[in-house]
Parts: sequence; C-alpha cells; structure tokens
Amino acid sequence: MSTGEMSFSRPFEIGRKAEVSIRLSEFEIPPIQDVLVVGKKAPIGPEAVKRMVDALSPEQYVVIRLEHDVFEAAVLKKSLLKFIPQDKLLPIILKECSAIATEDSVIKAQLNIVVQVNKVVDL
Repeated sequence: MSTGEMSFSRPFEIGRKAEVSIRLSEFEIPPIQDVLVVGKKAPIGPEAVKRMVDALSPEQYVVIRLEHDVFEAAVLKKSLLKFIPQDKLLPIILKECSAIATEDSVIKAQLNIVVQVNKVVDL
C-alpha cells in the first residue's frame, strides 16, 4: 500500500435501528384525570362529556361552557377548586392548552397543585 491509501478489513455497513418506548398504565375511570378541555370541533361535545363524567364519577367534576376562540368547554375536578378558585385556574389551563391545541382537540391534563403556607406566631 502506498502512502495515502487506506485499506478496510470489512466493508462499510449501513444499518437502521429503531428505539421503541412504551408507557403502560391502568385505564382510568373516567378517562379524565384532572382536566379535560374540549375544542369547538372536537369529536365529543360538552353534553356527551357531561353525561360521561356524571355516569362514571357523579359529583366529582364540573363542566364549564366557554366563550373561547378554540375551546367549547372545560371539565375540572371539583377537588382542584378547593385549592385554586375557578376564575384563577381556568385562564392558566386555557392559555397552556391554546399553545398546543386546535378546535378539533380534546386535551386531557393532570395538575399538580402545591399550596405553600408560611405563618409567623408570636411567642
């Protein structure tokens, strides 16, 4: 071999690989976690969502009709509203959902709310 020539002991191989990631969890009843936001052109409407949550989890969710560009309704777990009032929580949810959704979307969200309390006590 002269200078500058290279010799390969094996031919150059091109391969393909695929990585598969699967996340398994139990099916939840109802199939809502904490929040469900329903787009104006979603395959399920607010009345059907209301019937579903009332049948599967009576008295646990509130269905809120919306005057919004993208969404027709939001379903909130009532227990969340003990931490943050609806008028404070709903705008946050709608803002974040608007960033990723279209009118035909149905977005399910899980919220993690932590309330921090600090008090000073006279000794």
